[in-house]
Amino acid sequence: MSTLLFNFLENTLTPIAGKLATQKHICAIRDGFIGAMPFMIVGSFLLIFAFPPFSPDTTFAFGQWWINLSKQYMDEIITPFNMSMGIMSCYICTCIAYNLAQSYKLDALPTAMLALMTFLLIVSPMKDGQLSASYMGGTGIFTAIIIAIYITELTRFLKEKNIGIKMPEQVPDKIRQSFNLLIPAIFVICTIYPLNLFIQNHFGMLLPEAIMSMFKPLLSASDTLPAILLATFIAHVLWFAGIHGSAIVTGIMAPFFLYNLGLNQEALAAGQELTHIFTDAFWGVFITTGGSGATLALVLLFFRSKSAHLKTIGRLGIVPSMFNINEPVIFGAPIVMNPILFIPFVLAPMCNATLAYFAITSNLIGHVVSLITWTVPAPIGAAWATGWQLNSAIFVIALIIIDMLIYYPFFKVYEKQLINEENKNKEETTSEPEYA
Repeated sequence: MSTLLFNFLENTLTPIAGKLATQKHICAIRDGFIGAMPFMIVGSFLLIFAFPPFSPDTTFAFGQWWINLSKQYMDEIITPFNMSMGIMSCYICTCIAYNLAQSYKLDALPTAMLALMTFLLIVSPMKDGQLSASYMGGTGIFTAIIIAIYITELTRFLKEKNIGIKMPEQVPDKIRQSFNLLIPAIFVICTIYPLNLFIQNHFGMLLPEAIMSMFKPLLSASDTLPAILLATFIAHVLWFAGIHGSAIVTGIMAPFFLYNLGLNQEALAAGQELTHIFTDAFWGVFITTGGSGATLALVLLFFRSKSAHLKTIGRLGIVPSMFNINEPVIFGAPIVMNPILFIPFVLAPMCNATLAYFAITSNLIGHVVSLITWTVPAPIGAAWATGWQLNSAIFVIALIIIDMLIYYPFFKVYEKQLINEENKNKEETTSEPEYA
């Protein structure tokens, strides 16, 4: 059975995952989201500040002060959120186009600016001197991705076919770059913009609304427990094969993560019920506590191991694992291609996902409403992501204990194997003859 698994991983799964990991469009989307991350983190933090984690009738003095302060300065506090998370699709579209253009060795900044103009052209036509922000947030993410890829590919096609305005060599590069955008801009005005007008006049909706209606079944399915478990399983099987599974899976799932987060934030701002679960923070703090495989629990077991090798890995990995960096454990233990640790490595995060999913749907812990950096320690990150709810932090600590119970029997088997090898090596070393 193990031979079949290794052959499947080596000959089938690894080549496919390797191609996905280096595919230009997937890399551009992943790097585009990373580039927009600082704006979204700041905006998420301010949204939490605008809506304190206290009941309106609280008697806690600090809670009353915070609630009164947020009510008094609500417009001032919420404005940075509206200009960051509220229009995050603008940043995402620009960053994806920039990264994809760089990978094709095109003029990255002009291409990114053209993508941004095209995005605004179709998602926010001006009416009565105002621009609508309805599709600049989470609901415009898929449109932003499509526009960024389309504009970059259009620019690349025109460049390869030498279609453009020829400028003398004496013309400065910046001026040449500007004129190189004229033909792509004309193509945009003659293709996407008429399509948007046609859909608007005949179907009563904008192009981004039509795109969202096509993605809705997929979006609904992606926020279910089976989809969460499938994504978790694929990521960890890839990790077991030595491929950064989380980078591949979260890169593909990033638009879904941000879409769900954006809807939760909109519901929070409107005082409505929060309904979406599968977000980036849900993955980072509840599923992969301490890094892929929920290995913080395993590091804690290693820390007091009787095996010298595992104890060393535990001591070296304890601090990085607290900040969700677990490569020392995955490659040092190792977990990669280790059949003994394969089952708990996959089972622990899937168990975490299931428990966290039902904990949120049962209102035992809150929904994720904030975007956090992936290096935040899990208990702190859980409280931060759910609007500073301390019960979320306590829940994560409980998950770590459960993960330790899952890992424990497999850890003991592996520990015994290593101890026998270490003792055998020690005996061989002491039995070697000494020469004068």
